Amino acid sequence: MKAYIKQRTLDEARYITENQVTIRKTAQVFGLSKSTVHNDLSRRLRKYDAVLYESVKKILDKNFDEKHIRGGMSTKQKYESKDVEKSL
Repeated sequence: MKAYIKQRTLDEARYITENQVTIRKTAQVFGLSKSTVHNDLSRRLRKYDAVLYESVKKILDKNFDEKHIRGGMSTKQKYESKDVEKSL
């Protein structure tokens, strides 16, 4: 594996563990696609650093478990703002 890919993968993993963010946010910060970040963290990281992989996996699992709640809150806010606009 190329050295820059390994370094990028480790940098992404450290960013997620330090900031407790999603794959989407990590991809945005690093200027990569969500697919690339997901592949780095779910496939490559396991080969490079098993301990870091486990901590990232816990965060990603938590994000996965919470995503339906975040989506519902976002939809609620969207429709509440439309109701406010209509009443004006």
